[in-house]
Amino acid sequence: MITKEFTIDCHVGLHARPAAVLVDEASKYKADIVLRHKEKQMSVKSIIGVMALGVKSGDRVELLVDGEDEMPAMARLSTFFEQEIKAL
Repeated sequence: MITKEFTIDCHVGLHARPAAVLVDEASKYKADIVLRHKEKQMSVKSIIGVMALGVKSGDRVELLVDGEDEMPAMARLSTFFEQEIKAL
């Protein structure tokens, strides 16, 4: 299992468009991918789950990736959180 923390740098947080892109990217991998925010954690492969976390701009989240393709999954989602989310 790999874990990594990120600060959400998107003016709308993880709502609608950013959540849809995240779920789409996470769904390409076989690994179990979970996002933890405060007391809650949800599968990143569920748009309803991601949006239910209520992640706002500036919030810290932890990404947990576990499975056979965890390394490429973490690499791709790290790029999303560190670079691409800003443009959404």
